[in-house]
Amino acid sequence: MRYMLLQNYAEVESGCAPMPQWSPADIKAHIAFQHALNAELAASGELIDAQGLAGPEQAKYVVWDGAGAPVVTDGAYAESKELLAGYRLVDVESAQRAIEIAARVSAAPGPDGAAIRQPIEVREVLSAPDPEL
Repeated sequence: MRYMLLQNYAEVESGCAPMPQWSPADIKAHIAFQHALNAELAASGELIDAQGLAGPEQAKYVVWDGAGAPVVTDGAYAESKELLAGYRLVDVESAQRAIEIAARVSAAPGPDGAAIRQPIEVREVLSAPDPEL
């Protein structure tokens, strides 16, 4: 079963400052944790992909009606409640395993090594429906 573990730019449960305000050592420790977790999941065959995303100031929205030029606008905006920061795509035996991995991601180290307690959204990846149904 495939699950997407989504991380958002948002306040975290621990109340720690946003990463740009962390010390270089704390950022390095956080990134090392993420790399180590990805390596562990890759070794177990559970990791499909994991990526951080560019900040919302670089995002674009595209809308098209099928005729003419698509409309491209800037977004998302920092005032938005949910801004996707990154994801992990995992292939695991159960929803419980996906939740276990999400819990580890949530406890990633922040300032002074304390767990940041970032909420991680866990969503099963569904197959497209059969077009002949």
